[in-house]
Amino acid sequence: MAPLTEHRIHQIFTSSLLLKGALALLECAAAMALALVSPASIVNLITSLTQDEFVEDPNDFVATQLLRMAQDFSVSSRNFSVFYLLSHGIVKLLLVAGLLRNKLWAYPASLVVLGVFIAYQVYRFSYTHSFGLLVLTAFDLLVIVLIWHEYQLIRRRLPQ
Repeated sequence: MAPLTEHRIHQIFTSSLLLKGALALLECAAAMALALVSPASIVNLITSLTQDEFVEDPNDFVATQLLRMAQDFSVSSRNFSVFYLLSHGIVKLLLVAGLLRNKLWAYPASLVVLGVFIAYQVYRFSYTHSFGLLVLTAFDLLVIVLIWHEYQLIRRRLPQ
């Protein structure tokens, strides 16, 4: 396998930023959709989606867990989720825009913000043991390494 060139590392950096930006847009869209849906509507949707599973197996683990989560989803849970998704998405969009425009402030700001997100994700993982959270955290760590690398290159080119 050939070693990575600076050009290839920059391409990976740009691709990871575009993916981060797309995920941030999805977070914002999910927040908006969640803000428009009542917890009762979520319970009705999950009930209709799982009813066939309950007919086949009244003790279906996945269907039972989905329905329990929907029933436990309160207005305050929804409001927190909307706030979290929207603020998380907007912050990431601003940082991605700054990084894609090579704004110097965006590099250290992104390192700090992603570090805080990773710390929170590790905290949440200690409760949820979610594989998806591990994948997201690993991706964020990769992005941090790429941001740090790009930041070092940019700082070397700055006049002393």
